[in-house]
Amino acid sequence: KWKERRFILATRKKLFTLRVVRQWHRLPREAVGAPSLEVFKARLDGALSSLV
Repeated sequence: KWKERRFILATRKKLFTLRVVRQWHRLPREAVGAPSLEVFKARLDGALSSLV
């Protein structure tokens, strides 16, 4: 039973990583290439507001 639980946890971690990577690849290039966190947030905010 312990091995089952560890397998489920490992699978869950991998799936989470894949979901995050997919979302990262969908971000606009301008936001991803931002030189700082503040600029990234501003560009991401602008990109997301244009989607709504």
